Amino acid sequence: MIAAGCLVVGMLAGAVPLSPGELWRGIVDPSASSAEIIRNLRLPRVFLAFLVGGSLGVCGAALQALVRNPLAEPYLLGLSGGAGLGAVVAIGLKLASSWAVPVAAFAGALAAVALVYRLSQVEGRRLDPRVLLLAGVVVGAFATALMSAIIVLSDAVQLRNVFLWLLGGLSRSSWEALGIFLFYSIIPLGLLVLNARSLDLLVLGEETAHHLGSNVERTRITIYLTTALLTAAGVATCGIIGFVGLVVPHAVRRIWGPLHRTMLPFTFLVSGCFLVLADAVARTVVRPAELPVGIVTALIGVPVFAMLLRRTLA
Repeated sequence: MIAAGCLVVGMLAGAVPLSPGELWRGIVDPSASSAEIIRNLRLPRVFLAFLVGGSLGVCGAALQALVRNPLAEPYLLGLSGGAGLGAVVAIGLKLASSWAVPVAAFAGALAAVALVYRLSQVEGRRLDPRVLLLAGVVVGAFATALMSAIIVLSDAVQLRNVFLWLLGGLSRSSWEALGIFLFYSIIPLGLLVLNARSLDLLVLGEETAHHLGSNVERTRITIYLTTALLTAAGVATCGIIGFVGLVVPHAVRRIWGPLHRTMLPFTFLVSGCFLVLADAVARTVVRPAELPVGIVTALIGVPVFAMLLRRTLA
């Protein structure tokens, strides 16, 4: 019910504000004056925001359990930066089809995961969760620098207009983008839910999880691959949107508890609502202009990150 209310708010907000009556007429009557705005602009936009937000939230919850670090999420671990770099390289090489960009973004996210994982290992093999966040920030900053250099030096018109996309935005939403995201996200989301018990065990530590019957290595590979694919799909369709996977899982964990069997579905719903409402704010606060939604999520997420960092170091 709350999710439906958030979707309605998202469809009412925008450069052209609509009343509930206009919204209803636009949905049921194709000839209504608001039908074009509702059916081809607002509906795919709010559905895409909901799905991308939910996926990023689930990624954050899974990564926090995997690395046992409450500050972990795709943006801060460098996945978003690596996916963005892969997408920008694909566009620069004139491979900017609807299906090639997500594949390139996935390759970039996997490369970022591998680099962050390698930088975070100490004594050759042991993963240090304390170093993981720092490695993710460094890799993300490096990827952003490379993206900026490619954009500035490229002659491609698409790249010169991609700065707003790198800040995260849903202005390019369409039914096609929604279909592409669904294609890439359904299986990874299902795999994350199926690994809920393994995530519960990983929170206790890898050695404990192994003794309790969890295949730690298989779970680690599954989580890294699924979160990389979900992040890449989100970046390819909406740009780099940070902090959704940081803010929401902590709130959900406090209300519904730490068990991932219930936590992951609620995280998906709340994260989806969060991004829909953040996008509604981005479309109305400087109307008729539009802020990138990544700015809104950062304005909310950075104070939360500072609070969690202070609590972690205390």
